[in-house]
Amino acid sequence: MMGRVVVAALLAVVAVLPAIVRGQLQVGFYNTTCPNAETLVQQAVAAAFANDSGIAAGLIRLHFHDCFVNGCDASVLLVSANGTAERDAAPNKPSLRGFEVIDAAKAAVESSCAGTVSCADIVAFAARDSVNLTGQASYQVPSGRRDGNVSLDVDATNNLPPPTFTAQQLVDRFANKTLTAEEMVILSGAHTVGRSFCSSFLPRIWSNTTPTVDAGLSPAYATLLQALCPSTPDASTTTAVDPTTPAVLDNNYYKLLSLNLGLFFSDNQLRTNATLNASVNSFAANETLWKEKFAAAMVKMGNIEVLTGTQGEIRLNCSVVNSGGSITSPAGIIATMAHHDYSGSIHNIATT
Repeated sequence: MMGRVVVAALLAVVAVLPAIVRGQLQVGFYNTTCPNAETLVQQAVAAAFANDSGIAAGLIRLHFHDCFVNGCDASVLLVSANGTAERDAAPNKPSLRGFEVIDAAKAAVESSCAGTVSCADIVAFAARDSVNLTGQASYQVPSGRRDGNVSLDVDATNNLPPPTFTAQQLVDRFANKTLTAEEMVILSGAHTVGRSFCSSFLPRIWSNTTPTVDAGLSPAYATLLQALCPSTPDASTTTAVDPTTPAVLDNNYYKLLSLNLGLFFSDNQLRTNATLNASVNSFAANETLWKEKFAAAMVKMGNIEVLTGTQGEIRLNCSVVNSGGSITSPAGIIATMAHHDYSGSIHNIATT
């Protein structure tokens, strides 16, 4: 009897412990410790967006590419001395962008409440603000993430789904991250904003130097893409993933799929599976439904393998670990940083 009383008492105590102690994320995590944190991030994103609306797609993609590797721990932001961090991997370099916006947001937050807000949370807030700027769809972001110190290019290569994946490969890869097949279709809708380098879809329109059109691509669209991207394209050439409303987060992505206007092979794969195609048709018919589910899927994705409580650290500079720490790479310890330089470089255009 006494044992049951003790257990009940412990459970009651745990129920009222702060989320940081219990290792959970919570909305308003910084309400007391840094109440203007989310506003400062929003201001940094808005300033960047006013100068370049394409940055929103980059920031949404940055969050995805962070969470899908080591979990949402800002490991994608780390810079290694020998170029073997996540951001150096082929799926990220040179296409991933938004690093300088995160740096600007971090600098503003550090000036207000030093050593309090993680880079991982700033990435999540910035993605949410980008969704709102491009799609007028806002949602609350549970926060309390901590920053990791492991960043390996091979992890990015092995975890990020490439544009050549089949439907089953996409389903399996998302399932590995606790996301359902429907959530995979939902999150794929982010392709409605942003641009892509030719290399991501070149095999759909060229076989060596011979023009070709795969079965899921409109011949007329393929002709346009071939004119833009020759068989040996300029490495800097890009095209909008959604050619109709490239800067707006809407459901046109799903409408285009039914017309064989999905840019990537993986996009068209959503049409080849009856279950996935049913979701595509549902979202094509109801933008409100998709936006609601997209917000929920973004929140769920933001919970992938997070570090909380005393795990990880709160980086003072998002591109390097704190003084005394190190970034781990296949070659072992490659960098120990102890500076707080918030300068950021401008990266190439956002692609998916």
